[in-house]
Amino acid sequence: MYTRFVEPGRLALITYGPCEGKTCIVVDIVDQKRVVVDGPEAVSGVRRHMLPVKRLSLTDFKVKIPRGAREKTVKKAVAADNLMAKWSATSWAKKLAATKARASMTDFDRFKLMVAKKKRSATIKKALKPKKK
Repeated sequence: MYTRFVEPGRLALITYGPCEGKTCIVVDIVDQKRVVVDGPEAVSGVRRHMLPVKRLSLTDFKVKIPRGAREKTVKKAVAADNLMAKWSATSWAKKLAATKARASMTDFDRFKLMVAKKKRSATIKKALKPKKK
């Protein structure tokens, strides 16, 4: 059964546009295709603006806020529910963070990663290698 509905208080991930990769809260529903979202800006860096639903990926998380709630109300609800900590603990968020970290690596970071992988691989091969008599 489908449980991720577009509703006020739903945490969503923005998948396209200038705020891509950031999380936001659905505050109001404009029509079938558009919603008003809010970060709040202090928490996730997303200002209150209108977005097409196609540009959002809805999550399982939801806070209890009235439709069209002020930024102060949204911020208070997010803080009371400890929503961002819950989101950060999910495998989805961890995967996004790992992708972002990998994308921001320098040449030297990539080199160090390669050396570490080689060292780990050699250690594993040595441990699994059968002993000769």
